[in-house]
Amino acid sequence: MTVHAAIIMRCKTVTPEAIPLLPKRTYSTKMILSSVPSKRGIRVQQRWVFAIMGFLALFNAYTMRVCLSITITEMTVPINSSHNYDNTCPDDRVKENSTKVNSTSKIYDWDEPTQGIILSSFYWGYVLTHLPGGMLAEKFGGKYSLGLGILSTALFTLFTPLAVEMGGSTALIVLRILMGLGEGTTFPALNAMLAQWTPPEERSKIGSMVFAGAQLGTVFTSILSGLILHYSEMGWPAVFYVFGAIGVLWFIIWTLICYNNPNEHPFISEAEKKFLHERMSEHTHQKPPPVPWRYMFTSAPVWALIMAQIGHDWGFFTMVTDLPKYMSSVLGFSIKSNGYLSSLPYLCMWFCSIFSSWLADWLITAGHLSRTNVRKLGTTIASVGPGIFIVGASYVGCNSFTVVAMFTIGMTLMGTFYPGMKVNALDLCPNYSGSLMAVVNGIGALTGIVTPIIVGELAPQSTNDQWRLVFWIVLGVFLFTNAIFIAYASGDVQYWNDPEFVMNLKSGEKGKRELKERNNHC
Repeated sequence: MTVHAAIIMRCKTVTPEAIPLLPKRTYSTKMILSSVPSKRGIRVQQRWVFAIMGFLALFNAYTMRVCLSITITEMTVPINSSHNYDNTCPDDRVKENSTKVNSTSKIYDWDEPTQGIILSSFYWGYVLTHLPGGMLAEKFGGKYSLGLGILSTALFTLFTPLAVEMGGSTALIVLRILMGLGEGTTFPALNAMLAQWTPPEERSKIGSMVFAGAQLGTVFTSILSGLILHYSEMGWPAVFYVFGAIGVLWFIIWTLICYNNPNEHPFISEAEKKFLHERMSEHTHQKPPPVPWRYMFTSAPVWALIMAQIGHDWGFFTMVTDLPKYMSSVLGFSIKSNGYLSSLPYLCMWFCSIFSSWLADWLITAGHLSRTNVRKLGTTIASVGPGIFIVGASYVGCNSFTVVAMFTIGMTLMGTFYPGMKVNALDLCPNYSGSLMAVVNGIGALTGIVTPIIVGELAPQSTNDQWRLVFWIVLGVFLFTNAIFIAYASGDVQYWNDPEFVMNLKSGEKGKRELKERNNHC
């Protein structure tokens, strides 16, 4: 049988009887190999590799940020351990004491205001490095701006037990500020890289996938922290060792397989590089001129985005930082139950964010809704829904099933925030999305400083009545900020994103007004 016949025998549509009828030819080794399908299979699309690693970046960032929120319930003397308040639910922690491993870790007598300061201290450093992180990511790429930030946070997480042992609450506050400084580059750097790796028609899917790492990181932290605290003989220090080590491992993998943009990537296919260039070259440039700050800060859609971020962060940080304390102090859940039940709302939020992101892209590409209206709809659902259900949870008494169900439904609806306003910075100015995300997320993160302190002052005994006032404030902030977003938000690329416009500003040439009008009509 000839070589040609042997190759064609692989096709089921050719019968053996037909082989002798084929003309005999001489084939070189190169021709034979080119005729055989490659065993390498389909080349992996590198934008999805980046999406997965970006997802894991936020996953790790939130494990290290949030682990203290549940661990502090075991690091400290319980608030209601020596008091009995009428509106605090029966405590179920006694039921599981017989199965809990006795640890040798030390506990501390920190009151509620002190705990509020400790939990807020992370954000004191966090807000300071947003803008420098975004500007560095735009100028040099986000790979190391993001990677080194996560690495530093991981190292400080590993040092947490030693710092607390040596310096108590003061040392912990200082260490959390340093962790915040490292992690402040996360969102700006990710946004700068998303602008280089995500075509417009995949922006909701890839952006929501990356940003959803926050929810799954919170889920993973709550569950694993609860199990470690319940079973580990080492006690609460083990939580920080585990999550710090995972963060270091992520950094090693990140530096090996991820790159700033498609042009720097040595393994990307020419087809994918060409596709990304064709889809993104109109509004995304690798070396744009300096940020047009004056036009950015006088843009109504930018301020609408900032207000929406403040509203979301106010509600989200209240829940992420203080929900474990509510579960423990008000509902009386054991640490093991606390871990499971505190994670459930964020798991459902993640599912919602993934589904709604695909739905958002379909609505836009199919022409059913404009990009602007999709962003407004997603943000509204993520604001009104959670606010109503969180307040409702404070009125159902000690029915733990109903309380957890209402928290879960509320946080599930918050998942539409990601295809809503979270990717809106990429819509407004792809060239300066890192700097814009730094401004928006940095201002929003100020609520992370405020909300734990408010909880500490308004709920010093952690009673249900005290927490109800906290939740009403959350609803009010949600409604106010969402109203501003609906009135002024936009999903269109802004005129000051155009490098030609920025260069005209710098050189003093005329024609800026004509260029602005031309872009507004596009």
